[in-house]
Amino acid sequence: MLAARQHRSGTIFMAIVVLAMAAVWTAHHALVASAYDSTTTGRLSLVWTALFVVFMVQTLMYHLERPRRLSARGARQLSGLHVAILMPVYNEDPGYLKLGLESFLAQTRRPDSVHIVDDGSTSSDYAEVRAWWNRAAAEVGVAFTWQRVPNAGKRHAQAHGVRVSPEADIYITVDSDSCLAPNAVEEVLIPFSRPRVQSVAGIVIATNNRANLLTRVTDLWFVTSQLVDRSGQSAVGAVMVNSGPLAAYRAPVIRDNLDSYLNETFMGRPVMFSDDSLMTLYAQERGLTVQQPSAIVFTAMPEKWSHFSRMYLRWMRGSTIRSVWRMRYLSMARPAFWLHLLRWFQMFLTQMVTVWLLVVEPVAFDNLPPASMLWVPFIIGWAQGLRYLGVIRSDERIRSRALTWLMMPAAIVLAWTALRWMRWYGIATCARTGWGTRQNGAEVSLGGAGAAAPAPPVPAPLVELPLPAGRHARSAPLPKLLDPGNEQTLRIAVPRR
Repeated sequence: MLAARQHRSGTIFMAIVVLAMAAVWTAHHALVASAYDSTTTGRLSLVWTALFVVFMVQTLMYHLERPRRLSARGARQLSGLHVAILMPVYNEDPGYLKLGLESFLAQTRRPDSVHIVDDGSTSSDYAEVRAWWNRAAAEVGVAFTWQRVPNAGKRHAQAHGVRVSPEADIYITVDSDSCLAPNAVEEVLIPFSRPRVQSVAGIVIATNNRANLLTRVTDLWFVTSQLVDRSGQSAVGAVMVNSGPLAAYRAPVIRDNLDSYLNETFMGRPVMFSDDSLMTLYAQERGLTVQQPSAIVFTAMPEKWSHFSRMYLRWMRGSTIRSVWRMRYLSMARPAFWLHLLRWFQMFLTQMVTVWLLVVEPVAFDNLPPASMLWVPFIIGWAQGLRYLGVIRSDERIRSRALTWLMMPAAIVLAWTALRWMRWYGIATCARTGWGTRQNGAEVSLGGAGAAAPAPPVPAPLVELPLPAGRHARSAPLPKLLDPGNEQTLRIAVPRR
């Protein structure tokens, strides 16, 4: 069974030392900029000061994050909660699907129920996996449902699971390729001992991180961003996007907004992606959204550029749509509102600085960019990437992870070139709201690199489950249903213990 944990002591010390070196390099670059003539100094000094301040604030914030610990009283409270896992499945590789289901049963704190919804898969009906699961779950006493429904998208598949689990107090959302570390459920529940916490994000690492260069660089970039950007947000209870492979929510966050969740539109088109960020936005409206860095999940990363690029464009389009909703609906009294503005400010400022130093200064003023500009991003990247080394995996030696860490320049070059262009292209094409992957079957298989060959589907009954008696979903635009008190919001009574 795959396992992982976070080791903090040495990594934190090393990160502080190297970040101090990065700060020195940044200061050096500012001095070089000031060595230009007085006109050029005025153009550059203020910009570099702003970027330096933003960088230092982010550094301070992510070092403030700590895994939540549990008191004896909190443990008793959490033990009485009904925890339900929601797993939508669509054209998933059977090997990854079974690996994830096995991890649910191997938890130190098993879920009370698991709700699997096959969203009309065309590549398989998972008969063998389902037969195994029926026996294995029954043996350990985990309640479950396994539904096969007409294809309607991930959100509707999750909703089927919600409707058959009215007793749940906490919903844990996972993907069909999620493999939970043995203590992931136990750890992701701990922050809920604080009443104000409404959602908890786990840490996502790649199951197939050593498949090729792309998966190594993607794993490095993704883990570092979670332990830097999202850790900083978590320090003030303002995580903006939970990850699909592992996130947990108080049940009312999902139930009370279910109709809005299923009927979100943007520019008149239904939104099929960005489901995790929308759930996080609902949670932010009610309280704190945090990350638990000790709750770790393995997931399959794209092994081909075509798969990765489609996934990244979907993320950027969803991020743009969600930014519009945050600006419109988040209260200015919440840290998430200002962190969201800071992110956009930093993105625009960085883009302007890059274009200015590489194009405008050389062409218009005959000033070549300082050589230190080539080194500062790599030093900062390596410094922040030390947090990647703090995640210890059962299936990989530290020297292999160190090799991945050394690839940080490749991740930075990718971020500065292809990903930057794709970010702006995603913003410009945010009205394209389709999913874009898995239409032809799983694109990553557990048995090896590449997509699994689609198998002829075996007919299986399609089940449409109605809402609980006396409740009827209504279509309504997102703005009305973001208000928790709106009468049109779907509500399902939950018996309390």
